[in-house]
Amino acid sequence: MDHSTDQTAAATILVVDDQAPNRDLLQDILADHGYKVMTAWNGSDALRVLEESEIDLVLLDVAMPGKSGFEVCREIKRNPSTHLIPVVFVTALSDRKSRIQGIYAGADDLLTIPVDPIELLARVQSLLRLRFRTHELERAESVLFSLALIIEARDPTTRGHCERISFLSKSLGEHLGLPAEQVTALRIGGVVHDIGKVKVPDGILLKPGPLSTEEWSVMREHPATGERICAPLKSFRLVLPIIRHHHEKRDGSGYPDGLRGNDIPLGARILQVVDVYDALTSERPYKCAMPATSAIQTMKEEVEKGWWDPDVFDAFKHLLEEGGADLENLDEMVPSNLSAEATPSVLAAGFSQQGAAELALPTRMDSIP
Repeated sequence: MDHSTDQTAAATILVVDDQAPNRDLLQDILADHGYKVMTAWNGSDALRVLEESEIDLVLLDVAMPGKSGFEVCREIKRNPSTHLIPVVFVTALSDRKSRIQGIYAGADDLLTIPVDPIELLARVQSLLRLRFRTHELERAESVLFSLALIIEARDPTTRGHCERISFLSKSLGEHLGLPAEQVTALRIGGVVHDIGKVKVPDGILLKPGPLSTEEWSVMREHPATGERICAPLKSFRLVLPIIRHHHEKRDGSGYPDGLRGNDIPLGARILQVVDVYDALTSERPYKCAMPATSAIQTMKEEVEKGWWDPDVFDAFKHLLEEGGADLENLDEMVPSNLSAEATPSVLAAGFSQQGAAELALPTRMDSIP
């Protein structure tokens, strides 16, 4: 038996139509086949239901008082909390112009009135199967995010680090004008890029002094380990290079692959600048927090040494200044509701040799362990 078919039978469908006979007809057909049905008589009512209830699919009329079905569909697809819900237009409009307008609005399908019950049920079940496959993908991602949280919780000094990295990486990507999918990859990368540290023992991860050669060898494995953990998710295709290469350096002295210059993926170059900055300005078991202005100066010197991308660093510095943020109070840049936008991540960045020397603190032999 197809398990996804069992799931679709428990789905909740929202029927939106200003004509009661049409609503009643669709409700009867769907209810007779075990679906839970909710109804709305106009666009505003539909958006309210979507905000308050868990809806798996929307059957939507086009010509309604107030907001048209096209407008409602666009709002559904623009909202991050509802954009994956399938929307099917059920309308008397069947001309080519209306179909094209429906496609541009983001609709997943279109049925014309009078509705053929068999065709309606077939279309609904097909879209619901896709919807539940999406749920399974979201659950898999949630497991990875939860694992990242667990890793971060091992070190109480990294509290809030995940929100800052995810938020600033996303903001820097937007500042640089990257496409939306790459910005999303940066946001997710901020969550999971150090997930490979699940294999790093606490004795190494939380060590308050320099790592031995053997310990450093274990630490350097975490980017490749993280890539292997996340690789099964095809939705992470743009995230994997960030995970694997966020410890590379432009002069080729980084790891795991010793990439140089622009051979390092741009996403990794963006995230590592944010990562290093937050590491320098945060307290860790092996160092005190560095003042923000001192961290920027230290990073500038590291850019001159050939470690970080100078263009990305300049853009990051400009982003902080342009936002009117006090570099000494970066946390004030992060929205209080960030957890709804960016899942907390694991990151255990280190401290530069030069910065440590200036403050007479122990170093981890590298800028970011």
